[in-house]
Amino acid sequence: MILYNVTVKVDTDYAKDWVQWMKEEHILDLMETGLFVDAKLYRLMDIDDSDGITYSAQYFCKDMEAYNRYISEYAEEMRNRGLQQFEGKFVAFRSLLSTVDE
Repeated sequence: MILYNVTVKVDTDYAKDWVQWMKEEHILDLMETGLFVDAKLYRLMDIDDSDGITYSAQYFCKDMEAYNRYISEYAEEMRNRGLQQFEGKFVAFRSLLSTVDE
């Protein structure tokens, strides 16, 4: 299993709208690609929120093939949609994790 994690710090004044957009549009659009098997949105706890609220959007795909297809075919458009809505109101970084099978 591959976890594509996007950690986002959103300006406090825009956090409510951003969460609504994530739940009602972005996550649904991402899932409609058919490349992910699940998605979760979390708020980070026990951190300083004075300069924004931090969230973790987690997208699960079964293998690297699905992830690579998402990156090559959909990622740019998806990121641009977020920028159109909230440019300058957030910072984000992405990480890729895999299940540890021992």
